[in-house]
Amino acid sequence: MIQITEVRVSLRDDDKLKAFVSITLNDSFVVRGLKIIHGNTGLFVAMPSRKRPDGQHQDLAHPINDQTRKYLTEIVMAEYEREMAAAGPEGAKVQREGAKVQREGHHY
Repeated sequence: MIQITEVRVSLRDDDKLKAFVSITLNDSFVVRGLKIIHGNTGLFVAMPSRKRPDGQHQDLAHPINDQTRKYLTEIVMAEYEREMAAAGPEGAKVQREGAKVQREGHHY
């Protein structure tokens, strides 16, 4: 079972890129480079990726099923919302180094 045990959110003041995110799995493995993006249909979590020679982006790490993607998205977006609320009325204009949040009870 995978458990997200830590989420770090670093807010950004940008039209599309809203935050960088790192997650820790089972207190043992860190995944950096997740992004919260404001796309055409709203906010979404983008996985770490690299640009291929043909210009396409390829995920470096990603969930392989819908249940895991939903779990990851819910946890990351909840922490993003907490960070935005903590930043106050200035929102992402207040650049905060991602708050370290220990997660308990979130299992997949």
